[in-house]
Amino acid sequence: MSISDVLHNKPSGVVKVRAADTVQSVITKLAEHRIGAVIVEDQWMRPAGIFSERDFVNATAEHGAQALTFPVERLMSAPMVTCRSTDKVETAMSAMTLARIRHLPVVDGGTLVGIVSIGDLVKHRLDEKALEANVLLDIARLHA
Repeated sequence: MSISDVLHNKPSGVVKVRAADTVQSVITKLAEHRIGAVIVEDQWMRPAGIFSERDFVNATAEHGAQALTFPVERLMSAPMVTCRSTDKVETAMSAMTLARIRHLPVVDGGTLVGIVSIGDLVKHRLDEKALEANVLLDIARLHA
């Protein structure tokens, strides 16, 4: 299975913020959308980085409440680790594990087409395994 299969089962669209937005406004956006990361765009509206809950926790540990007033570009992770929609789910999971990240932007031909989380990939794999198990049960019942 490929990343495009995972994206197909997710709501479309990626939540984006501007590099100059304050961390406070970005955290509010994360909470409103119930997500763990946003893509940070530069002044030309191109992806410049990613800001996640982990970035916020690390910034708060280092700077305290003052981190809320910083522009998000100061704390975002850049450059981004990305994948393509044609990549296999296992390849993306490996990349996330090696980079120790939980959100992976999907970029095709220089265009951001989506974002997947480790939760999305695990759910996809579990659904895939459940389908396989059901097929095997059906085959076993036919031969019984």
